[in-house]
Amino acid sequence: GMPDVAEFRQFPGRPRWTKTQLTFRLLNYTPDLPRQVVDEAIQMAFKVWSDVTPLTFSRVPNGPADIIIQFSSRTHGDQSPFDGPSGVLAHAYAPGNGIGGDAHFDEDERWTNNRAGFNLFLVAAHEFGHSLGLDHSQDQRALMFPNYRFMETRNFRLPEDDVNGIQSIYG
Repeated sequence: GMPDVAEFRQFPGRPRWTKTQLTFRLLNYTPDLPRQVVDEAIQMAFKVWSDVTPLTFSRVPNGPADIIIQFSSRTHGDQSPFDGPSGVLAHAYAPGNGIGGDAHFDEDERWTNNRAGFNLFLVAAHEFGHSLGLDHSQDQRALMFPNYRFMETRNFRLPEDDVNGIQSIYG
């Protein structure tokens, strides 16, 4: 039906990527999961957004990339150190050059591919929403709601508020 009120928000200044073919690079892996499982979670998380926009995401093995993904703990070279177990799980930067679009995951969390610990696919899909220009949503059912909660990942469907949000930026 009709959405009542749009709860999604864009970042101030509405930063967006001006190209549709985006690249990503994994700088490192979490020891919590096999590499193949990490790769699949990241690819599925990008697919959540490419399925509802004109955007494509391709992986590059090295060199520059639009979205650089890393696992780190505490101080890790930006102005936002992580805080140890729980608390902040990850953060990502709005579209732009340099650190823009990059996504950092707190290695002090327990990353999983199920409902235990923190589900890497769900957190990555949320962070990539930020990488594409979406801020947090006030809709509690939205992927972009600020608080983590487990949602069924098999046959995952992006909630309506998130679809409306990303399509307001990329059509």
